[in-house]
Amino acid sequence: MVVNFNPDKQHTISSVASISGTGLHTGVLVDMVLKPANPGFGIQFQRIDLPNKPIIKADCDLVTDTSRGTTLQVDDAKVSTVEHILAALVGMGIDNCLIELNGPEIPIIDGSSEPFVELIEKAGITEQEAAKIWYSIDENILLYDEKKRVEMVAMPSVDYQITTLIDFNSPVLGTQHAGLKSIKEFKNEIAPCRTFCFLHELEMLLDHDLIKGGDINNAIVVVDKPVTDAEMSRLAKVFKRDKVEIKSEGYLNNLELRFPNEPARHKLLDVIGDLALIGYPIKARIIANRPGHSTNVEFAKKIKQYIKKNKHVKDVPIYNPALPPVYTLQQIEKTLPHRHPFLLVDKIIELTDKHIIGVKNVSYNEWFFPGHFPGNPVMPGVLQIEALAQTGGILCINAMPEGEYDTYFLKIDNCKFKQMVKPGDTMLLKMELSGPIRRGICEMHGTVYVNGKVATEGDLVAQVVKRS
Repeated sequence: MVVNFNPDKQHTISSVASISGTGLHTGVLVDMVLKPANPGFGIQFQRIDLPNKPIIKADCDLVTDTSRGTTLQVDDAKVSTVEHILAALVGMGIDNCLIELNGPEIPIIDGSSEPFVELIEKAGITEQEAAKIWYSIDENILLYDEKKRVEMVAMPSVDYQITTLIDFNSPVLGTQHAGLKSIKEFKNEIAPCRTFCFLHELEMLLDHDLIKGGDINNAIVVVDKPVTDAEMSRLAKVFKRDKVEIKSEGYLNNLELRFPNEPARHKLLDVIGDLALIGYPIKARIIANRPGHSTNVEFAKKIKQYIKKNKHVKDVPIYNPALPPVYTLQQIEKTLPHRHPFLLVDKIIELTDKHIIGVKNVSYNEWFFPGHFPGNPVMPGVLQIEALAQTGGILCINAMPEGEYDTYFLKIDNCKFKQMVKPGDTMLLKMELSGPIRRGICEMHGTVYVNGKVATEGDLVAQVVKRS
């Protein structure tokens, strides 16, 4: 973490940074590029090697496989083994980042998050103007899997703390636990810890050709049963070594552990990476007993549902004029091709990948009032919809990769005008994506709030077009 790091502000990386390596399971050489992103963008992956360069959000609802790491998928586009880079981003306080890949899997490097932490430090960390909205857990959230003997609990806390316990009934590993009292400890205490597997699992994966990128240096191999000379020769051949050996402690090839409880610490690293898929920064104390990717993701979904249920998305937005905006008027003008008198958004106060809240202060001096109900000035409904459309345009453009874009509205449905907007009113303009953006088409629901009530609402469809 950087000096004077403010955990209540959003952060992105300062410059583009890249790393190349082999995917553990696919054996494919992949170039990974981290790029800065706008406030509210979140963490998104982009497969630049596929047609249309599809984008995949870091979201637990997009997980399709947890058998050997965590895999995200949208349509036919996949990205595998995402947990170590996600843990590094969370551990270093990065909220917004685009991760470009020219292959299907994150490079394994040494099996830890440390190379990614070093990459982020090399790129630098930039504090953004936008506030970081933390979500607190107000009651215990439990997950119990009797078959896997997994227990996970999230408890109320003023910080993000994690404890993991592992017990594989192994004479080599024994029972281990690891703890993280503050995310500030991640870089030194958790990031260097490498993934591990048992020799019998390794043999099964080799038999099924499932670790094509495996190397003796990117995983800790635990040996808790006698091994024949023939098996040792086979492993040496697979790992392209003259020979492999077993330490007396029960680890393959004289590999030195970075911590006595490195396996338990790596499980904690995986929990951080998988819980990043909640999509909301949380303050909670997590205790995970025998965690694995499948139960981590299931737990992430449970916490995400709790937050969605309790954050009252449909309620009136809270506007505190003292807080700095996410987008100032000057930043809005850089994004939208609108100017006075037709720019109808003064600032943006909240922005995520799925919703945006803008503010329009309605003055008696507006150009339209003298000609619209003179003596009884009322803001035209069509201009309220235009204000929503402009706010939605910023939401759509923010979700796009690098470049300059315009939004063109294609359709407006189900418009309802429920109360008049008059001089002196403050309009809170909320736009929410109704579904994923596909081929530049954005479907949104918009609501105008005035004086704590819904004034106007409607469904809008827009197309995002890149400027030539």
